[in-house]
Amino acid sequence: MEILSCFFLILVLSSFHHFIIAFSDTTNGDQSALLAFKSQINLDPSHVLSTNWSTTSPTCNWIGITCDANTTRVTSLNLTNMNLSGTLPPQLGNLTSLLNLDLHNNSFHGIVPKELAMLPKLRVLNLCTNNFGGDFPTWIGELSELQSLSICNNSFSGSIPNSISNLSKLESLNVSFNLIHGSIPPELGRLHNLSVLDLSHNKFSGKIPSSIFNNISTIQ
Repeated sequence: MEILSCFFLILVLSSFHHFIIAFSDTTNGDQSALLAFKSQINLDPSHVLSTNWSTTSPTCNWIGITCDANTTRVTSLNLTNMNLSGTLPPQLGNLTSLLNLDLHNNSFHGIVPKELAMLPKLRVLNLCTNNFGGDFPTWIGELSELQSLSICNNSFSGSIPNSISNLSKLESLNVSFNLIHGSIPPELGRLHNLSVLDLSHNKFSGKIPSSIFNNISTIQ
């Protein structure tokens, strides 16, 4: 019995050890992703990230960061109104517990990395009032938990992909003040939770599909 008990104790300790390693890997992965993001910032006038985002303090204490109380995984990255400038690194796709990504009213530029499609829990994506460009993200339909998408006041072009119909939980879509063209996809009418839609100040052609009036209470 003593031998069996010892074997069971060793098995439990081994499993716990592997859990601790896996837990450490994911939390360290979040920090590495955020440090990669910090490295792409070329203008931080208030020195928020340069002084506060340091490995000498826990990641969950960094300005703009919210973590899950139990897992300490990063669930929110909110850096609105900080006059930051830079580009978004692909490493942001490693923040796999992220629920909220809000960078509105800064001066970020370049292409939004396709690796953001690797954020399976993301509910809110707000990139409004920056200098992002390139085509409307074709990978956006992979964010199946997304509830609010705001990319207004940038320089996005291209057309809205039909895959946007995959966002069945989407409640608000704001793509105003961009260079998006083509027809408005009737697939928007399949988004039964969508109540707010702003397509204004773009280069759309053709008529607004009647299907999108079925559920949406506010259209611009």
